[in-house]
Amino acid sequence: MAIPFSELNKINPSSIIELFELDLTVGLHIPAGNPQNLQTNFAFHSGSKIGTFASLVFRGKTYQRLPVQVTGFEKRGSGVNPRPTITFSNFLGIEKDGTVMTMTDFLNIVNTVTPSNDLLDAKITRKLPLASALDNENFIDNSNPFGTPSDDRLRDEIYFIDRKALETRNLVQFEMVSRIDMENKKVPARVVTRDIFPSAGNFF
Repeated sequence: MAIPFSELNKINPSSIIELFELDLTVGLHIPAGNPQNLQTNFAFHSGSKIGTFASLVFRGKTYQRLPVQVTGFEKRGSGVNPRPTITFSNFLGIEKDGTVMTMTDFLNIVNTVTPSNDLLDAKITRKLPLASALDNENFIDNSNPFGTPSDDRLRDEIYFIDRKALETRNLVQFEMVSRIDMENKKVPARVVTRDIFPSAGNFF
């Protein structure tokens, strides 16, 4: 992965594209051993960063266009890790093993493996390639206008679904955390300071 400092320092750098991958765990979200060889990876994008309703291809992998909104990735100087939210439209959208379904139907399938799981601990990877890194087939005449596709992208960000925050007829929303903030994480994993934990100190 090449951190695209030279590209980002240009007066008119190419756009940063936001792609996502959802990974399910066999035995938790998929039956143990995956005897039916079910799909475990789902690649998608919201279209908001590039203004397209089409699928995108990055490094030979197709990312489906989904009505999804993701917020809360901002990092604070206080050292508190972000807890982003990802909100899916609950109409037809996500494609699983060739079938397009609602997020509620998708959760129902997962919950037959682990009751009431609701995608808990599923991994979400946020990929941030520049438009210059997208495959040629995304563009008119099958040619990337920024030149030969490069490996220009920012570092991947990995989160895990911590809880289902909302489910209605229209929307399904999840809260995500980094691995370091997941429950049952053994310490020491973060430095405990009074800025983050005011009660830290000596106890008498």
